[in-house]
Amino acid sequence: MSIDRRIIYLLVAIVVTIPLVIKITMPVRVSPPVQLAYDKIDELKPGSVVLLSTDYEAGTMPELYPMTTAVLRHLFSKDIKVLLMSVYALGVPIGAMALDEVAGEYNKEYGTDYVILGFKPGLDVVIVAIGEEIRDAFPTDYAGTPLDALPIMEGIHNYNDISIMIDLCSGSTLDSWVMFAQARFKQRLIAGCTAVMATSFYPYLNAGQIEGLIGGLKGAAEYEKLIGSPGVATSGMPAQSFMHILILVLVIIGNIFYFIERRRKI
Repeated sequence: MSIDRRIIYLLVAIVVTIPLVIKITMPVRVSPPVQLAYDKIDELKPGSVVLLSTDYEAGTMPELYPMTTAVLRHLFSKDIKVLLMSVYALGVPIGAMALDEVAGEYNKEYGTDYVILGFKPGLDVVIVAIGEEIRDAFPTDYAGTPLDALPIMEGIHNYNDISIMIDLCSGSTLDSWVMFAQARFKQRLIAGCTAVMATSFYPYLNAGQIEGLIGGLKGAAEYEKLIGSPGVATSGMPAQSFMHILILVLVIIGNIFYFIERRRKI
């Protein structure tokens, strides 16, 4: 027996759409790794500097973009300065879009409260260069303005001047941040990643090489709960959960019919 794929597509559309239209809510329980990430950022004093790298592209925006805006809201609510960069070409405009969305909510000004350093290829080289002098990696911001002309960059030269580095990634960029920024320069790290990547990074969390981990849309929803600002991740969790249930049901049905057909042949 086979099911027309169009029926499956229709079921997926229905299951995903209904929770979004009816606005079904689900309880969000905060996991320890997300709580750790929140607590470490919440401990920072006003005026502290955070380096945020949006190392992802359009394909993983549904999971990582809500995470980015939630983290930015937390940072700006505590008057923490943000240096944004990416080693992905599309990561910079995505990060810039998140900053445009959030900065205005807290009356933050470009060049004073946050800066977009831009895209730089060669991940390992960039990480090491920042450890020596950030201007070696980024002489100017993404618009071509010399860093020395921006008030936010006064007194910021390397990891010694950065309280925490946050890597929001869809791939293995965190490996390099751990190997070079954390191991060599003792830079404190927090990570956010897609749900499928989270299990790969738990060893870093257990070893204390990263101080918190936000995993997938669920992690983003948990972070939204912690900052008291439910957003896209929170509203998207019911749709994702219903979709997972549909997949399980289809797998079970497929297996049932497989064994029925097998018994008939016997």
